[in-house]
Amino acid sequence: MYDTLIIGAGMSGLAAGIRLAYFDQRVCILERHHTIGGLNSFYRLRGRDYDVGLHALTNFTPKGAKKGPLARLLRQLRFQWEDFSLSQQIGSAIRFPGVELRFDNNIELLESEIAGRFPGQIDGFRKLQQRLADYDELDGALFQLSSRKILSELIDEPLLVEMLLCPLMWYGNACQHDMNFGMFSVMFRAIFLEGFARPLAGVRLILKNMVKRFRSLGGELKLRAGVERIKVENGRATGVVLEDGTELAARRIISSAGLVETFRMCEDSSRVAAPAPGALSFAESISILDRQPQEMGHDRTIVFYNDSDRFHWDSPSDELLDVRTGVICSPNNYQYGSDEGQLPDGVIRITSLASFDRWTTLPDEEYPVQKLRWYDRMAASAVRFMPDFRHRVIDTDMFTPRTIRRFTWHERGAVYGAPDKRLDGTTHLPNLFLCGNDQGYVGIVGSIVSGITVANRHCLQD
Repeated sequence: MYDTLIIGAGMSGLAAGIRLAYFDQRVCILERHHTIGGLNSFYRLRGRDYDVGLHALTNFTPKGAKKGPLARLLRQLRFQWEDFSLSQQIGSAIRFPGVELRFDNNIELLESEIAGRFPGQIDGFRKLQQRLADYDELDGALFQLSSRKILSELIDEPLLVEMLLCPLMWYGNACQHDMNFGMFSVMFRAIFLEGFARPLAGVRLILKNMVKRFRSLGGELKLRAGVERIKVENGRATGVVLEDGTELAARRIISSAGLVETFRMCEDSSRVAAPAPGALSFAESISILDRQPQEMGHDRTIVFYNDSDRFHWDSPSDELLDVRTGVICSPNNYQYGSDEGQLPDGVIRITSLASFDRWTTLPDEEYPVQKLRWYDRMAASAVRFMPDFRHRVIDTDMFTPRTIRRFTWHERGAVYGAPDKRLDGTTHLPNLFLCGNDQGYVGIVGSIVSGITVANRHCLQD
């Protein structure tokens, strides 16, 4: 009998496991796949290391900071700053036709950009910041409000509204068309008020340190241990049945698999109203270059682009991908210290909105052909907003919603999960809890804080 079983060895599941193990709970993390990380993992291909998911760690605060999610997770998990070895971004940008807003890890740069390009809107932008100053990230009422409506009340330039929404939706919005104001508040702080950072070694450094800490505290981690169903007796979760038939009993269960995915595992799911799955999925191309991007004139860490004045945020209906908008990320463009060096290759990653239905119904023989075709279209779209890198490419890879579904098991390949979040982490069963995206936290720091929060609130109070 375990005190707690945790489904999924991603950031939130590992964080919950570490937190509980510190208090001598008997904890076991169950991971379906052969490796850790979930949405933020890594792999090796043709002699090169690749990150999955990690463009940037958001919510960055400098070493020694006492406030903010990053400082909180370091305290709660008892890590040192050096365990994450973070380097700040050089600087990022939002690019629409004829207009650019640069930003970095100090809000003053974005303020000066807005004042220069939209001088009549700077007061409204500052009022927006005042409104966000004391937000409660677990206030459910904020998650019922429209961000577009609130922004339009403070800022009367529609283009600026669209430009502010673009990066925040790209990095954390599970809803189509609009963004609830609670999630807007979370993401505004994560991206604009705190900012981006990255370890030179990528996400593998964070994951390996978390696993090492979990195991050192006596925690069990079982790989290739997919959960087939969650056993339910007398209105409570009593354990799980693994895909190989093994049964494990526990006093409580934490799932990072997602709201829809967790619900479908429950033996009593037919007696409860089913939650709606998310509709947004992505494809990402990775281009390895024969030189550093800065040598080609590309010095931005991340570029969020859109090719019209209106930002469209919905699942493509007519094509495999929507390349009107996207994200360009270069992991080379961080302020790595002289002691750390630099990545051995230049890297450009481009992300586009993708149709889950269209990608997953392609015949097997057509799938690699369409990956090649759409790699070219993604690159052609991106070079409208950055220097043309295509003649410098020496290797490529690409993932699609089909890949996301295979390795994360997320329904419809929905990276940001279901549109309706469970902010308190509860489910229809009193001892089954959610952590991760569908608790309302996104990004690496958000996921880790989610695991900590659920462990503290639901597993360390009794």
